Amino acid sequence: MAITTTDTALLRLLQLSSAALPVGGYSFSLGLEYAVDEGWISDEAEVAQWLSLQLSESLASVDLPLLRRQSSALQSNDVTGFIYWNDYALACRETEELRLTDSAMGSALIKLLVDLGMPKTLPKALDDTSFVSGFALAAGFWEIDICAASHGYCWSWLENQVAAATKLVPLGQTSAQRLLGQLQSLIPEAVERSETVNDNAIGASLPALAMASAWHETQYSRLFRS
Repeated sequence: MAITTTDTALLRLLQLSSAALPVGGYSFSLGLEYAVDEGWISDEAEVAQWLSLQLSESLASVDLPLLRRQSSALQSNDVTGFIYWNDYALACRETEELRLTDSAMGSALIKLLVDLGMPKTLPKALDDTSFVSGFALAAGFWEIDICAASHGYCWSWLENQVAAATKLVPLGQTSAQRLLGQLQSLIPEAVERSETVNDNAIGASLPALAMASAWHETQYSRLFRS
């Protein structure tokens, strides 16, 4: 697994994976708010366990393999394949809330890219755009290597989740930075694993995450969007 990128592409990757990217990632907790409210997560160690499981079992088995396929579809101008894997990504979201998160962030990213000069090449057959698809489009538009883009995708997810945990648990800033340092070390392994996932193996279910997300939709008091 080798990362090759130009200086310009590296800077674009930093922009794309930044928490400052205006796609609304900060407004979703992905079930974390309910997990904290119910006492499933109450300290730094439990946050690390919750997120490391998602990184190794969900991102490595779903998001990253799909990101590679979307990148490949774009490179070969395979519109049918791009639509197929976009729909597949949305179908992998196990709750209405998780699907909303994915499509809302995806649509926001597409709008941003068009505003930044990307040609309007998105297939008209798409009803909703997964964030994975939008990320692949951005990587292609800015000529970012797919391996580097995969690392950036994981970082974007991780930074938003740790920021949410910092507010919810709550955690101190040092704890948050320690979590980022601990969990970022798992990203290269997740990216490497994703490279060997075949089409039929794409997909993973995390029941606790799905239940937390579903129950968050009716949680009495919330900081995060549902």
